[in-house]
Amino acid sequence: MKTYRLNININVHPITVLAFLLLSSFAIKAQDCPPNIDFESGSFNGWQCYVGNTQAVGGQNVINLSPSAPQFDRHTIIPAIPGEVDPYGGFLTRSPNGSRYCVRLGNNKGGGQAEGMSYEFTIPADRNVYSLIYYYAVVFQDPNHEIYQQPRMVVDITNETDNQTIGCSSFYFVPYGTILPGFFESPNPGGSTPVWCKNWSAVTVNLNGLAGKKIKLFFKTADCTFQRHFGYAYIDVNSECSDEFTGALFCRDDTTVNVIAPYGYQAYTWYNSSFTQVLGNQQTLTFSPLPPSGTTVAVEIVPYSGYGCLDTLYAHLIDTLHVKADAGPDTFTCNNNPVPIGKPPKQGFIYSWTPTTGLSDPNVSNPFANPSSTTTYVLSIRHDGGGCMDIDSVVVRTPMLDDSLQLLGKTSYCLDNNDSAVLKVFPADSIQWYRNGTAIRGANGTRLNVRQSGTYYAMLFSREGCSVKTSEQPIEVETARKGIRYPFVWAVPDLPQGLQARQFGDSVYWSPGVYLDARNTYTSNYRGSTQQEYTVEIITAAGCITVDTQLVKIGKKMDIYVPSGFTPNGDGKNDVLRPTLMGIKELKSFKVFNRWGELIFETQKEYEGWDGKVKGLLPQQTDVFVWTAEAIGADGTTITRKGTSVLIR
Repeated sequence: MKTYRLNININVHPITVLAFLLLSSFAIKAQDCPPNIDFESGSFNGWQCYVGNTQAVGGQNVINLSPSAPQFDRHTIIPAIPGEVDPYGGFLTRSPNGSRYCVRLGNNKGGGQAEGMSYEFTIPADRNVYSLIYYYAVVFQDPNHEIYQQPRMVVDITNETDNQTIGCSSFYFVPYGTILPGFFESPNPGGSTPVWCKNWSAVTVNLNGLAGKKIKLFFKTADCTFQRHFGYAYIDVNSECSDEFTGALFCRDDTTVNVIAPYGYQAYTWYNSSFTQVLGNQQTLTFSPLPPSGTTVAVEIVPYSGYGCLDTLYAHLIDTLHVKADAGPDTFTCNNNPVPIGKPPKQGFIYSWTPTTGLSDPNVSNPFANPSSTTTYVLSIRHDGGGCMDIDSVVVRTPMLDDSLQLLGKTSYCLDNNDSAVLKVFPADSIQWYRNGTAIRGANGTRLNVRQSGTYYAMLFSREGCSVKTSEQPIEVETARKGIRYPFVWAVPDLPQGLQARQFGDSVYWSPGVYLDARNTYTSNYRGSTQQEYTVEIITAAGCITVDTQLVKIGKKMDIYVPSGFTPNGDGKNDVLRPTLMGIKELKSFKVFNRWGELIFETQKEYEGWDGKVKGLLPQQTDVFVWTAEAIGADGTTITRKGTSVLIR
């Protein structure tokens, strides 16, 4: 894998805030740019992405990049969502050139990351005058490190055919020193480190004199070299490329001509063709009345210090412009979700839509439409000089899918009780039910009988291509646990003896209630003088009922009984050595020792015993073992017992 290393001399162009580039086209006529250089396919098709890291080496900043597929949260396609803003800069994430997609390169996580993306194309052999306009917006932390340690953005534009860097169009931007015009400090930095931002701006890349050459655009961002501070930028590209000034081609019925010089320069001076008259000092030169067709004007452009080259360009004004409106293909909006209509804008044109109802902005070339009913929208387009009027229309249909999800029955039920849960949706052309995010095979009707626990929803589809997801509905389906008989408990007459039910479900009920201090708790106290058997009814939230049984026997006194022998042969009879507790409310300890006095088993649990193995692994042979037991009686006294038992194999 090829690795790109970028070495930057820190003494060349210090600047306080990073600027991020964005390519755009400007045209005398509608010239198509290379495919997807504008990201309008909603992808990185045609672009090569890169990932890597940044380091400070010998007082220089080094960006190491390797080709990669687009990486999550490092190369991000940003759709044009109305009203969505950058959290630091507060500016719209949608490019002002009206496109439907832009790119965010980098993120706000730091970590010493570096990202890049490049695009290669060949300028047509007959286009010796060629320019690209880029739009950019930037967000960079300014941790006040040394300049070679700061976050940064780098733009390299190269003539690959001749292996030459196009110096007048290649820059790097670092938050250090004097701030570039238009930058501001974020009011929401999210911490103590300042964050510098720049709202969307346009810059022109001059590629004149390079007809037939292969050009490479390479954009790079990098965090600080200490891996703690971030930098990222937004990039967008216009959908047209240019071989002349915007506005140089005008309509014969215009009343005004507005000629726009390249973007991103500090000063502009317009001259007549003989340089004997200054015509203006702004980026846009306006003629009213119209100049004669064939008029030539010149503009001297002065770059910001270190960011471009002084140059003089010529505009040839010709009155042969023709305009054709394009409202885009007929479309539909699903369940009030806005859809884009129209096409990306062209510079120097004015757009107007009617009716305005349901449009995000009726004065842009490609607004979002969200009508309440099927609507025909009419687009009017004219040149900014007033001429070349044309219209086109588009129909936006409004098929509706009801995303309601109805529950018939319970959200939690027991299969054994003949209960059920049924989910229901309204009819649609196609339906697919899902459980826990996985499609249920064959579940395509309006009703779904739920027989398993899970989270359910349905996807509904229309013939027009609309789709909608219902809300999610968790359903719990249970099967009742089998009832068991608890080990019997020995009680002493007229002394309290604790009884314990299995702890699951939402409620419990002991029956009968004779001799018990409580019937609806998991723990109850028996106090009586005769043997009694109880049923314990445990009910879950789903309604499943389990019935356990507890027998209470009566002993003469509080005591601990341990059998004199046991046979751990796995036949289910007398396999475990355990104490029998009579009138005992708490077992403090039960211990087993071998003939050498070594402790081989210990427990504090009433129904846990020794299985004849050391640590549950090594079976012991036939022998005599010593046991000790200590417990708290029902009256609070301490009872201790000691004895021997024979293990018989």
